[in-house]
Amino acid sequence: MSKNIIIVLFFLIGLNQVKSQEVAQIVIGTKHILHSNILNEDRAYWVSLPESYSNVGSSYKRYPVLIVLDGNAHFRSITGMVNYMSAGLNGNTRIPEMIVVAIQNVNRRRDFTPDKIITKRENDSGGGDNFLSFLEDELIPELDQKYRTDPYRILFGHSLGGLLATHAYMKEKTLFNAFIAVDPSFGTWDTETMDKKLDAVTKQSFERFIYIATANWGKRNIRNRNRHVRLYEALNSKCEDEFPAKLEYFENENHGSVPLVAFYNGISSIFKGYGIYYRNIESKEQLIQHFQSLSLRLSSDFRPPEYLVNRIGYRMLQTRNESEKSKALSFFILNTENFPNSFNAFDSLGEAYEALGDKEKAIKNYRKSLLLNSNNNHARMKIESLNKSE
Repeated sequence: MSKNIIIVLFFLIGLNQVKSQEVAQIVIGTKHILHSNILNEDRAYWVSLPESYSNVGSSYKRYPVLIVLDGNAHFRSITGMVNYMSAGLNGNTRIPEMIVVAIQNVNRRRDFTPDKIITKRENDSGGGDNFLSFLEDELIPELDQKYRTDPYRILFGHSLGGLLATHAYMKEKTLFNAFIAVDPSFGTWDTETMDKKLDAVTKQSFERFIYIATANWGKRNIRNRNRHVRLYEALNSKCEDEFPAKLEYFENENHGSVPLVAFYNGISSIFKGYGIYYRNIESKEQLIQHFQSLSLRLSSDFRPPEYLVNRIGYRMLQTRNESEKSKALSFFILNTENFPNSFNAFDSLGEAYEALGDKEKAIKNYRKSLLLNSNNNHARMKIESLNKSE
């Protein structure tokens, strides 16, 4: 064997060894510190951004915000679940992509209890409203400044966190639009306290969605369930229209095991209908009506996602049915109306016009796409090709 071959072999062996030792981290979020003047302390929070957040084609997007209490316990599981349910990696898009923000605990008894608890020994309970002020007056403005946030916000809390989430829901004013209260600890809300809180509820609460999960507490189960049921039924009776809420009991889950399944069911309940199957849409009007109903139920503006509309449009465009092909155009136009800063929406509309034989409008939309993204080589090539064919 020649000396040169031996040298090459040693080089390749060494290269393979280096490659086998390469280790890369999978990053699911970033850590941050915010000094709170309200709480007079530093507060840590972790942030997980959606899969599409850094994509060039998604630079126009804004995302709902999910704030998670007891973040140290729930951040990893909830970020994974949100990603799985929204990124569409397995065709699963039950909910919109969102920014997940997990608050790390300092003193949960102080921060999550809205009322002072009277005990023989002195305690620091009853700081719930102060903590909500920190979330709404300090943390949310910082998030809005740092990230492309949408003003639709969800608060998730378990146990005492669920108590605080329920309390926030019942307040007349809050920046949160939906709440997931998992097995909330209502132990300090006796009948008299709960009645006072229910009497103070205004119609503003019923413009929000609340999901309440109840776990099986064994021997103490009846008392716990009764409190949740009593609150839910009282709120339902006060609501003049259809009550935007859900109460769910988990027979086979205890207080510690219920958060995972309850979050999945809760977030699915909030966004029920969001993940409509693209083959079930027959017309633009049907799609618009579907998302208008969703928006009305959630008291917010949720438009048909760009990827969904594109998929419907291309399905119709690729059929041999001329009537279907002509309907496809209206879906691509809808995307440009809803997302006027999306270069992909205009690129797709250009393709639709090209497929339908309208070169002039195809070129016009490819140019619009290029204006929004000068690196869109597909649009540039299409413009050159269409100009040469004239």
